Amino acid sequence: QVQLEESGGGLVQAGNSLRLSCAASGRTFSSHTMAWFRQAPGKERQFVASVWWGSGAVYYADSVKGRFTISRDNAKNTVYLQMNSLKPEDTAVYYCAAKYIGIWVPMTTPGEYDYWGPGTQVTVSS
Repeated sequence: QVQLEESGGGLVQAGNSLRLSCAASGRTFSSHTMAWFRQAPGKERQFVASVWWGSGAVYYADSVKGRFTISRDNAKNTVYLQMNSLKPEDTAVYYCAAKYIGIWVPMTTPGEYDYWGPGTQVTVSS
């Protein structure tokens, strides 16, 4: 059974950085697209970034491009989201998601993903 567990959220001031981790277990993820989404109160879940575990190909939402970096560690079965130059509008619950797929496809819609973690809160104060 696939399990995803996020960690690393917290309260930071604008301009600072955080690194989120997503520990994945239950299967081999070499043919999976892994992604980060976020959801602010009263808003829909929003795509942030995705990575294909096999090749490391990545894709970002325009709102985070140049500030956030997604990466994966094969040995630790963990996906990371390095968030720099944080803004108050980055405040949200951040979710890790996974989808088995044999080729690289960015997939930016929540409904395309099969597995989700419980989420971790990120709060950026101004």
